[in-house]
Amino acid sequence: MDATTVTQTAPEAVNYFRYLLDISYLIAAALFILGLKRMSSPVTARSGVVWAGWGMVLATLVTFLAPQSLGLQHAQLGTNLLLIIAAAGTGGALAWVSGKRVAMTDMPQMIALYNGMGGGAAAAIAAVELYSGEATSHGPAVAVLAVVGAFIGAVSFSGSLIAFGKLQGLIKKSFRFTGQQIINLLVLAGILVLGAGLVAGQLAGTPVVTAFFVLALVLGVTMTLPIGGADMPVVISLYNALTGLAVAFEGFVLDNAAMIIAGTVVGSAGTLLTQLMARAMNRSLGNVLFAGFGESSSAAAGTAVTGTQKSIEASDAGVAMAFAQKVIIVPGYGMAVAQAQHKVWEMSQLLIDRGVNVKFAIHPVAGRMPGHMNVLLAEAGVPYDIIADLDEINAEFETADVALIIGANDVVNPVARNDKSSPIYGMPILNADKAKNVIVIKRGQGQGFSGIENALFYLDNARMLYGDGQKAAAALIAAIKSVS
Repeated sequence: MDATTVTQTAPEAVNYFRYLLDISYLIAAALFILGLKRMSSPVTARSGVVWAGWGMVLATLVTFLAPQSLGLQHAQLGTNLLLIIAAAGTGGALAWVSGKRVAMTDMPQMIALYNGMGGGAAAAIAAVELYSGEATSHGPAVAVLAVVGAFIGAVSFSGSLIAFGKLQGLIKKSFRFTGQQIINLLVLAGILVLGAGLVAGQLAGTPVVTAFFVLALVLGVTMTLPIGGADMPVVISLYNALTGLAVAFEGFVLDNAAMIIAGTVVGSAGTLLTQLMARAMNRSLGNVLFAGFGESSSAAAGTAVTGTQKSIEASDAGVAMAFAQKVIIVPGYGMAVAQAQHKVWEMSQLLIDRGVNVKFAIHPVAGRMPGHMNVLLAEAGVPYDIIADLDEINAEFETADVALIIGANDVVNPVARNDKSSPIYGMPILNADKAKNVIVIKRGQGQGFSGIENALFYLDNARMLYGDGQKAAAALIAAIKSVS
């Protein structure tokens, strides 16, 4: 074959690989979307994760092949490919080990951390484009997308790290000071000025790009530090949405269809989830970000709760549930901390064997991340058909003989219905107080994450079973078994 034939054949080979690349990305996109659809149901969620995972594997593999297939020389890519493979292998190994070892109680902070890594990766891509000047050389549209993606990715990265620190207990308080919002606005204004200068080409160079990224990272920190722990489910969802958007924008910059589709899917799903979480708390996103709810200082707000908490022994509580016709169990973060989900399900099986109608009631913001309680119950083997969300289960509390609260607090606080001065007034809650009897498993008389006293604990039909969740569930199991 002579040189002329090779010259004519090479473009055809490049076009062939382009078609192969486009088809592969289309298949990967279909797997992403179908996987996300299957994740919407607990029954098919596991397979949905697998489908989306295979879509990502396919997109990653064809992206590795793309540079050479488009006619670039191997010598130009060898070093970079080795570095990419080494980084991907190291990251994959760390993720595999940490994913296997992480406790279910630590899953929220792991999600926050990994989500931050996604935002950081998008910001890093933008940094390469902006430092090299490639983004601005392709026209204003690409420059805008690169700058916006860099901004969103950097905010998501630093904000997610702060969320991780709060959930992990490394940051034990929320930091607020006078004029904090004004400072945030000034930082945002600086970011907008620098970003506009980069897009217009009036500002350029390493110092400007560096200042832009530093301010974006600072904004992520200053936005997240004041937010209390009660709002972490919303914060995690928000930064998940931001990471997706950042990835999609950088996908446009790199002309990578897989990044565009995956980022758009994650961004839209995260946005919808954030709206769901905020609506479940009857609050706007702006209120979550800027009102400072979730800090213990809010305990002074609202009408003071009067009365005393009345305790109950595990033996009496077990007997009450053994002879009940319907028991509704409301799990919360305390169940996760105590790792009590397996004991709770063992107890539920004993009740079901006795003919008791047992159901689990899940509030959208129970726990530290969206779906936290569903994941815990699935881990313990609880059937999906006896798990119900707030809208499905609330009407049944009035016919329940016992509502068993284990580790939940704010999501069952009746002041949300009747105390207009309470910070959680108007938040949809589980109507556990309307059950004939309420048994609350709790370590002590402390308040919930919001710092608000729970009026449910003082009602005439409520009894407190103090102690560790797992030990209390074990004691209830023994009591139920003792009933003939």
